[in-house]
Amino acid sequence: MLAVRATARLGAFDLDVDLAVPVDGCLALAGPSGAGKSTILRIVAGILRPDRGRVECGGELWLDTARGVDTPPEARRCGYVFQDFALFPHLSAWQNVAFGLRGVRGRERRAQAVELLGRFGIADHADERPATLSGGERQRVAVARALALEPSALLLDEPLSALDSRTRARAARELKRTLTGIDVPTLLVTHDFGEAALMGDEVGVIDAGRIVQRGSPGEVAAAPATAFVADFTGAVVLTGTAHPVADGTTAVELDGGGRIISLDVASGPVAATVFPWEVVLEPVDGRHPTSAQNRIVAEILSATAVGNRVRVALAASQPLMAEISATAAAELHLQPGARIAASWKAAATRLVAL
Repeated sequence: MLAVRATARLGAFDLDVDLAVPVDGCLALAGPSGAGKSTILRIVAGILRPDRGRVECGGELWLDTARGVDTPPEARRCGYVFQDFALFPHLSAWQNVAFGLRGVRGRERRAQAVELLGRFGIADHADERPATLSGGERQRVAVARALALEPSALLLDEPLSALDSRTRARAARELKRTLTGIDVPTLLVTHDFGEAALMGDEVGVIDAGRIVQRGSPGEVAAAPATAFVADFTGAVVLTGTAHPVADGTTAVELDGGGRIISLDVASGPVAATVFPWEVVLEPVDGRHPTSAQNRIVAEILSATAVGNRVRVALAASQPLMAEISATAAAELHLQPGARIAASWKAAATRLVAL
């Protein structure tokens, strides 16, 4: 178990966190740049001392500011994977991993390093230097080196940020497989909620130094606790004022004009959220019957292909986003500046009090 409590002044806000990670679990902290994610890792590793705090891992007390305990970084047995992986360019893959081994000499040193690389499916690259490896392979070498220390905790700081977009998705899946079955509490930080949801057993969304929501990826995405969490998970966020309707639904009068319906119960200022893939687009004069209670006429700003999907940015009283299939986009002949109707169901509209 890794347990961390810490407070520290960070520029315009205070870091204030209290978290625990089980021995076989991975907690992925997701949040924007400057939210305090990497600071938490530095506190755990002993690189940064908080104003007040306590860090305990595997029954060992690494930090207790109240008692004057502050174990130096080299004695904390943290496996730390940095954003750029920090591999030694002049060493081969196995030599990079062997750097983390302690008390092992001669042929046994190489044998143990290659065995670790084999756990991650890259033993065949043992004699190659980092420059000849792919981004995902370098990542796995870095994780293998961190685990060579037999760490009490594994810390990963934006482990995919150094990779290009084409490499990142594959490397994320590889990293997930790497982390599965490691009996070491793992704390990972990322600015991408999708990556956090893929790699973490639990996700904690952090904003301005505080974890504002924590739970399984599905729980956080399906029921965001705040408008910030909803926006960060990729939902469209519309603000307005809610009031109950006689049929048991809730109407939201949107700021700037327009009205939508939700099945959630709320009253007063709210953020209404809907995921882009719940939004259906159709011609303004479309005659197709639909059960969707929410319909807004908007102007098309852009249509961007992402794989076999198309993300459509819309301008209405508040910004909207729809995500539709490439086939549907082709049939609609989407053109910037054209008007289109965006509709979605009341059941897909979640309300969060402001």
